[in-house]
Amino acid sequence: MTDSTGVGSVDLLVVWAGAVVALAGVLALVWRGTRGLRLLGRRVGEVVDDWQGTDARPGVPAHPGVMVRLGAIEDRLAAVEHEMRPNSGSSLRDALDRVEVHIGTAPKSNT
Repeated sequence: MTDSTGVGSVDLLVVWAGAVVALAGVLALVWRGTRGLRLLGRRVGEVVDDWQGTDARPGVPAHPGVMVRLGAIEDRLAAVEHEMRPNSGSSLRDALDRVEVHIGTAPKSNT
C-alpha cells in the first residue's frame, strides 16, 4: 500500500506542502511559547527606563531617573529641615520664636 498519486510532481508538491505546514506549526508553537519571555523582557526594559530615566525626544519630555528624583527629594527635604531649626534669624523657626516672644506666649526655657 503506497500513498502515491502516480504523478511525481504532485507527490513532491504534497511532501513540500506538508513540510511547510509542519515548519509553520513549529514556528507558531515556539512564538507562542516565548511570549512570556518577550513580555518579561519588555517589562524589565520599562523598569530599567524608569530607573535610569529617558532623554527628551521630539514631542516627548525627558523623564529623570530614580537617582535624580531621589536627589531632588533630598534637596527639598534639606531646605525644609533648614527652616525647622533656629539659625541666624532667617529661618521659619526663628520667625516663629520672635512672634512668640512678641506676643508673650513663648514657653519657659528650663536651661
